[in-house]
Amino acid sequence: MALNLEILQQAANQARGLAIDAVHACSSGHLGLPLGCAEIGAVLYGHAMQHQPSEPRWINRDRFVLSGGHGSMFLYGWLHLAGYDLPIEQVKAFRQLGSKTPGHPEFHETPGVECTTGPLGQGIGNAVGLAVSAKMAMARYNTSAHTILDYHVVALAGDGCIQEGVAAEASAFAGHFRLDNLILIYDSNDVTLDAMAIKTQSEDTAARYRAYGFDVQTVDGHDMAGFLFAYEKARNATSGKPQLIIAKTEIGRGIPEVAGTAKGHGEGGAKFSDGARKGLGLPADHFHVSESVRAYFAEHRKNLSANYEKWKARYVAWRADHPELARSLDDGACPTIDVAALSAAIPAFPADAKIATRKAGADVLQPIAAKVPQLISGSADLHGSTLNYIADGKDFEPTCWTGRNVRYGIREHAMGAILNGIAYDGFFRASGATFLVFSDYCRPSIRLAALSHLPVIYIFTHDSIGVGEDGPTHQPVETVSGLRCIPNLDVIRPGDPEETAGAFVAAIERSSGPTLLALTRQAIPMLNQVPVETRRQGALLGGYVAVKEEGALETILLASGSELQHAVAAAKTLGKGVRVVSMPCFERFDRQSAEYRESVLPSSCRRRVAIEAGVSGLWYKYVGLDGRVVAIDRFGLSAPGNVAMKELGMTADDVVAAARALGF
Repeated sequence: MALNLEILQQAANQARGLAIDAVHACSSGHLGLPLGCAEIGAVLYGHAMQHQPSEPRWINRDRFVLSGGHGSMFLYGWLHLAGYDLPIEQVKAFRQLGSKTPGHPEFHETPGVECTTGPLGQGIGNAVGLAVSAKMAMARYNTSAHTILDYHVVALAGDGCIQEGVAAEASAFAGHFRLDNLILIYDSNDVTLDAMAIKTQSEDTAARYRAYGFDVQTVDGHDMAGFLFAYEKARNATSGKPQLIIAKTEIGRGIPEVAGTAKGHGEGGAKFSDGARKGLGLPADHFHVSESVRAYFAEHRKNLSANYEKWKARYVAWRADHPELARSLDDGACPTIDVAALSAAIPAFPADAKIATRKAGADVLQPIAAKVPQLISGSADLHGSTLNYIADGKDFEPTCWTGRNVRYGIREHAMGAILNGIAYDGFFRASGATFLVFSDYCRPSIRLAALSHLPVIYIFTHDSIGVGEDGPTHQPVETVSGLRCIPNLDVIRPGDPEETAGAFVAAIERSSGPTLLALTRQAIPMLNQVPVETRRQGALLGGYVAVKEEGALETILLASGSELQHAVAAAKTLGKGVRVVSMPCFERFDRQSAEYRESVLPSSCRRRVAIEAGVSGLWYKYVGLDGRVVAIDRFGLSAPGNVAMKELGMTADDVVAAARALGF
């Protein structure tokens, strides 16, 4: 069908009007991108993209990611015009409490929003993750007789996104892995928030992306026919490369007073709204959409629906021919988990085992991967240390899109954003690994996973000063507590191999948010006095009684991870009135019933000591002001791990001394 330039230009100007009116109504927001990219939106949503507004999660839709999430009214305006379940009342409620049009796009909040974006560059990483997911899904589910998946991932990003390090990492990854289903549109308007872009950048972006391995085109972003030509060329490219379209635009177009300047980025143009609306040919009534534009999009939806119905016929035939594949597709990233059966599939560790929990994790991962074929693993160039390689899973690469092990290279931030992209898509369960101290490099992505309720799994090893000789730069004393502060992130630090098995089961079982496993480099002993299933179930509960007092309860010792052994040893010295509580996961424990929590930590016993090879602060919610925390409120030191532990007070003797010093 030919491009209807006349009606789509009207739609572009009316989308500009919606953005101006919405920002003016709430006196906040960002006008620059919605106004500058209006013609791009008209071509994508009004002509070129494969989507189905009545089925926003249709598995064969093109995925559109607004990486510059501050320009959210671009997305809301086009979703409204295209016919998604986003009525004009929601557009009018832009940035208001309870609306489906929050300040930045949020996954699950708005039909048609693929990713939570706003922190610049994240959307590019998410789009790369979506493209990875697509390659995996197409390889797994398409058959010689039925192609049910053939979509593209389209991301719109600006100068700010392109400047961010996460975008560079993710783009390099995309180029290396030849993700030719990715189309990145660069809204190149020569402006950043503070000033003209020339103040902070002088690179040749096209040359940089060609060096990454992209095909690159440059077009006038306001020339709809020219942009469509570039888009279709990118979509139909046979080079095996990801595609970059550099669209030269004028930021804030339609408001002459700020267009093309840094003032056009934010709400600065809203005060000129009346004049701008008149210049765009819009009538006096606000939030105006003409009958002709609505009629055009209604007709376009009929065409989209016809294509969708043709696809649906192929899909029904595919399901009939491949019921096992259909069941796997229906399960998606979060199949229903029989926790007991999954735990039973993991062999018990030998009673005399003394191994690192990272090694225990490697042993646990294999039967879990066999039971959960949707599970994807990966590492930031550390598989040999994090030990999270799926043994029979092969590497994900252009010659093996079905590979279950993704090699991210030394790109922790991109890994986090790509994991989120895989999770947003919903086909596969994403997990990734690095050293715990490097979680700071991917913390923004972890935060967004938690905010967006993504069931990403992080397998982070080398979790304490037990790292030893690598010294304080690699000893994450503050990191576990810092991660525990992120709402909706479960941080599990298991205290022996069987707790590690329970921790992995807990991570797989959880579907409402991410889980981070903090695992040791150094070997630790088995907690043999506690039955295997009690330890595994204890990890699922987050906290449990590891050693029951033999007499009247006088003291409670709490610990997580590698320090659990010291609490157990201290209890033997302190006598029969001592209980040891293992606390592998604060968050899971806090979600248990009040009755269960009281049974583990009875309020009547105020003589409490906690030990963890990290900072002390968060433990006080369990030990109270009357208790003590044996911790490390300083950076570590370079020495063998056992020496560092002893030097910094991580021993049973230190726990005994702390308990006796309470003087109850």
